[in-house]
Amino acid sequence: MAFADLLEQVGSTGRFQVLHVTLLSIPILMMASHNLLQNFVALVPPHHCSAHTNLSWFQLSPEETLQISVPLDPAGRPQRCQRYVTPQWHLLNYNGSSAEEGSDGVLQECMDGWSYNLTVMTSTIISDWDLVCDLRSLKEMAQTVYMGGVLAGALIFGSLSDRFGRRNLLLISYLLMAVSGTCTAFSSTFSLFCLFRFGCGMALSGLVLNSFSLIVEWIPTRVRTVTGTMTGYCYTVGQLILAAVAYFIRDWRWLTLAVSLPFYAFFLFSWWFHESSRWLALKNKPEEAVEVLKSVARFNGRQEEGEKIDVKMLQESMKKEMSNVQGSYSVLDLFRTPKMRIMTICLSVVWLSTSFAYYGLAMDLQKFGVDIYLIQVIFGAVDIPAKVVITVCMSYVGRRPSQSGALVIAGITILINILVPYDKQTIRTCLAVVGKGCLAASFNCCYLYSGELYPTILRQNGMGWVSMMARVGAMVAPMVLLTGDHVPWLPGLIYGGAPILSGIAAIFLPETLDQATIASPQKERLEGMILQDTQLNLLKQAS
Repeated sequence: MAFADLLEQVGSTGRFQVLHVTLLSIPILMMASHNLLQNFVALVPPHHCSAHTNLSWFQLSPEETLQISVPLDPAGRPQRCQRYVTPQWHLLNYNGSSAEEGSDGVLQECMDGWSYNLTVMTSTIISDWDLVCDLRSLKEMAQTVYMGGVLAGALIFGSLSDRFGRRNLLLISYLLMAVSGTCTAFSSTFSLFCLFRFGCGMALSGLVLNSFSLIVEWIPTRVRTVTGTMTGYCYTVGQLILAAVAYFIRDWRWLTLAVSLPFYAFFLFSWWFHESSRWLALKNKPEEAVEVLKSVARFNGRQEEGEKIDVKMLQESMKKEMSNVQGSYSVLDLFRTPKMRIMTICLSVVWLSTSFAYYGLAMDLQKFGVDIYLIQVIFGAVDIPAKVVITVCMSYVGRRPSQSGALVIAGITILINILVPYDKQTIRTCLAVVGKGCLAASFNCCYLYSGELYPTILRQNGMGWVSMMARVGAMVAPMVLLTGDHVPWLPGLIYGGAPILSGIAAIFLPETLDQATIASPQKERLEGMILQDTQLNLLKQAS
């Protein structure tokens, strides 16, 4: 008997599994709200230097005050970061003509702060802390700090969940997200904002890792694909929820609080969750594992079958899995043999560039010149058909051409967008939507393809490594936007070039369609080579 047989005995798709997966999927709806929150809380409103303070003595209209205080840029808009040293009174007589050359037209930085047009959002971290002009790079730094928290959380919570259990770490993640999000909403300084956003990023990783572990470890293999697809769509729907919530809550503090408070409720009902009986058995806690299985059997109305399970039966069913976890394999084994080395490098490039370009597009919605709430809905909705199309392509065309094609098409659309004039908003938006959809499809392909490529004994290390590369790409993506201050077309070139190069790298990966995922001859040879190399190294160390 295998552990899957025990799961069938207690009801593998019964009431418990349905409720369990549903309750674990609900918080996933709110994941996008924190991942993409920066689009709204760090929205850059139209702004210009505040007028000279001494002008308050004169009875001037706001338009006249602005006219004599702030020069116009080449587009005819008030300059964002400069104003006249002294009021240009003669401009009122010349009906808005440019200032005469000379000392009267000398410019200075914004000495009295900035004035903001807060029609889209009533307040943002940009307007509250004046993160403009010389401080504009801090906006991108905030998102990089958040993604750094996601990376740190993956490293910390990944190891802790294997040691202390999925349920316990999920409880901590919910509470950390709730508390960090609440503190973020009440942050008094930008430094505190970044600190608490880092905490939100860590919590997000813990939430993702442990939610999916609990989902997968309580359902049979035959329904994992369907369940995984459904939970993946929860994140997609979450992007639409964020747009709706942000549309009705225009203050960044209240918006942050609104997407954080639900995690207190998630923390409360998550106490009902059962720990993975498979994890309990692997951690030499067979008595607890048996009790959990019996509890699930009672919930599913199969109490008699559940009472038949005992410690001896559990240990017999876990023999195979226990033998698989024996032996120590590290990340270094991913680079030990030439074939494994090439495969890991290619997958690393694919994951890094996919995440890099995805967040490069998804975190810079203002550049399209379209209503930010509408573009958020469009960007979220495009993931639905994109994932359907890539699933069909992977099943009939193959994993390798699907992965490579999605990346190359995404890169080409981003590069074409560089050539489209800024005033062609519809064309620019359509190209960006296609690119973002292809990158979402690439993400979908990455998870399945990588899991099939790595042999069983190294799959956990391999998936952890490529996931880390994806988070590195997400961290770097916001900082690339800063290059646009010097060369406007450079960010688009980088965001478009990276997927094309990674699409070419994907060509060097082996195809896995219609091949056995675990026991293919190629993988058996690969595992044998790794085991042989490991044994030789141990012998050398012993001698």
